[in-house]
Amino acid sequence: MPGTVLLLAASPVGRGRLVDAAGVLPVLAAVAPAVLSGADTANVVELADPLEPQAVLTRLRAAAAAPGPLTVYVTGQLHLDRRQHRPHLALARTTAATVRYTALPWHWIREELRLRSAADTALVVDLHADTEAWKHITEHGLDCGPYTAVYGRVAPPARRGLAEPAYMKTVATLLRSGHRPPLGALHEQALGRIPEETRGNLLLAHAGGWTAPAAPAGPAVPLGAGPAGGVPGAAATGLPAPGFPVPGLSAPEPPAPWGPAADRSGDHFADRSSDPFGDRPGESPGRQPADPDPNPDPDPHAAISAAVRGGLHQEADGLAARYEEAAVRAHGAGSEQALHWREVRADLAMFAGDPVRSCRAWLAVAEARLAAGQPADAPAVEAAVDRAHHQWGRVEDPARARELGLALARLRLTVPGRRRGALENVQRQLGRLQAAP
Repeated sequence: MPGTVLLLAASPVGRGRLVDAAGVLPVLAAVAPAVLSGADTANVVELADPLEPQAVLTRLRAAAAAPGPLTVYVTGQLHLDRRQHRPHLALARTTAATVRYTALPWHWIREELRLRSAADTALVVDLHADTEAWKHITEHGLDCGPYTAVYGRVAPPARRGLAEPAYMKTVATLLRSGHRPPLGALHEQALGRIPEETRGNLLLAHAGGWTAPAAPAGPAVPLGAGPAGGVPGAAATGLPAPGFPVPGLSAPEPPAPWGPAADRSGDHFADRSSDPFGDRPGESPGRQPADPDPNPDPDPHAAISAAVRGGLHQEADGLAARYEEAAVRAHGAGSEQALHWREVRADLAMFAGDPVRSCRAWLAVAEARLAAGQPADAPAVEAAVDRAHHQWGRVEDPARARELGLALARLRLTVPGRRRGALENVQRQLGRLQAAP
């Protein structure tokens, strides 16, 4: 099966540029597509200094939905947005004041890859962080999701001048030999060639994708060892991270536009592809994803994934329901373990083509998180409401659309979300529904 490769190199134009990211693309482009992918054949998409985060998202989403192995090579620089202090990949128009609107939120990458398997999904990264982003990442790590293999490095800001993407150039040089070894071996070979350039860097080498905090100075610190994914003090729970329900499935079709399917013509919210929001399930500040138990029973997510692929949607939901009940008994209804399985079931309803059940489930997840004391602007809360909103947009029965729309409107008063006009959109569509005969 052909593989897919996405080459993304981006950095701001002007004084905010920390690294010559696009300079690595000619070296990567000289590598045969099959070698970049590790497959017999591959399709390669190249993005050099893109301008708009939504354009990057569109390409990333298409790559994630493609069958076969996927490798994403990312070169660039990280900054924090001023409002939520979350890592973003700077694009060509990004400035310190516009990170939130002109840069690509790092968790969008995690979200788009969340339904794939680490067995055929990999990130290879060469990133430079500004001072604030470096402090954040060394304290909190860089979350790439539990089902994505990640290899590379994050470097602190250069003391002077423009930094070079030395790690990615070395990887590309090694690949030009015509052979792609296992990514772990390739990573070690690259580091062996540039020990001085990676001294004091945060090194990413983890098959599950969650990278641990590391010391900001001294020798480069490899990751992937230690308790629960290398995160000090983290306890393994035997459950995957919340918000990552069905590993191994290709991504579904993009969510439908906002507003009931019965009436959304002319609505300027209809282009879902241009608004990914950015905040997704399972991303509460200060909460780290729980790594699977090192000696678990067979992963129930694999069985659920197989059932969905086979069209056995009731069986998949029944299995998830049993795990939800067990999590509630063991940890409580408001625990992350229980909420994880509620999110799984909400996504399973979407896969089954049941937007009513999916919308209702996401509304319940949002209300449960609020009841557990999570703030209205917590990413996991906002994401649950956004998902409910999008599933509401696929409800065709007017009576059900009115019922769910009223509940969604009440919730939107508390959780307006990141996108302006969300509440107004619900109210406008409800008005149309209520005026209909």
